[in-house]
Amino acid sequence: MNKIGFTTSIPVEIILAAGKIPVDLNNIFIAADRSRLLVDIAEDAGYPRNTCGWIKGLYAVALENDFEAVIAVMQGDCSNTQALMETLQLKEINTIPFAYPFDRDKNSLEEQMGKLMRALGTDWERVNSVKVDLDKVRVLCRELDRMTWKDNLVSGGENHYYLVSASDFNGDARRYEQELQEFISQAYQRKPFKDEVRLAFIGVPPIFTDLYTELESMGARVVFNEVQRQFSMPFDTKNIVAQYLQYTYPYGAFARLEDIQTQLQLRNVDGIIHYTQTFCYRQIEDLIYRQRLNWPFMTLEGDKPGKMDARSRMRMEAFVSMLKK
Repeated sequence: MNKIGFTTSIPVEIILAAGKIPVDLNNIFIAADRSRLLVDIAEDAGYPRNTCGWIKGLYAVALENDFEAVIAVMQGDCSNTQALMETLQLKEINTIPFAYPFDRDKNSLEEQMGKLMRALGTDWERVNSVKVDLDKVRVLCRELDRMTWKDNLVSGGENHYYLVSASDFNGDARRYEQELQEFISQAYQRKPFKDEVRLAFIGVPPIFTDLYTELESMGARVVFNEVQRQFSMPFDTKNIVAQYLQYTYPYGAFARLEDIQTQLQLRNVDGIIHYTQTFCYRQIEDLIYRQRLNWPFMTLEGDKPGKMDARSRMRMEAFVSMLKK
């Protein structure tokens, strides 16, 4: 009962400072052997078919695990989170709301973090102490990311796995740090990848489980995982409030665009894959990225977890082939 689940990346330092185990429900859902069955469980419970597959998966994961509480990000993530929280309350699961201020207001974010600290029984001193410890782990994440795009020693799938895991450090920050250190040491012994096509992947992490291996079989490698990189908090900050103000994901398309444009130029990217989730409001933002990003651009849509469907694979192959030419 000391596990705290959450619906998207939140100030994980607060959970750790309270002596609890952080669990990103998304990571549990997508890594499950029965992820499609979890979606079916939510639909059997009454979730509409035209609801995001991630939301349905999170609902089933929350029901099947023994959490002390689930932190639901009510603003700055999915528009369906409020209904998710209400259906979890119906099952008598303790839920804690958290909201990123859309206007990126420092005082509002500080107030939200203070509320979360009080709910979990910790304080600013302990939280900032945990931040100092985690800064060392986050430096390793930045090194792994640099090894991906600059040294060409890390695959897009490996980059995705370690950076997306930084949302909860797989429930054990020390063990995660050790595993990451070992991986980096081994990766330095490799021969660099010889890329035909270098890709950027923007948007939420994919619900497809084989996207990166499929791309690499086509001669392409992802050298920029936008949101996954943001989960790792890839910046130096003196305090935790500043850290989560720089975190771009919760603050809308235009807040993310500046970071995306900088990274695209830095990483010598040939083209962009924008992943959108079926029935997600973020699909509308695709038109913003298409107009503002002057690179070859492909929109890829996913619905349920599992391997890519044949149509998506063919579209992706055609995109990579075009970039090769």
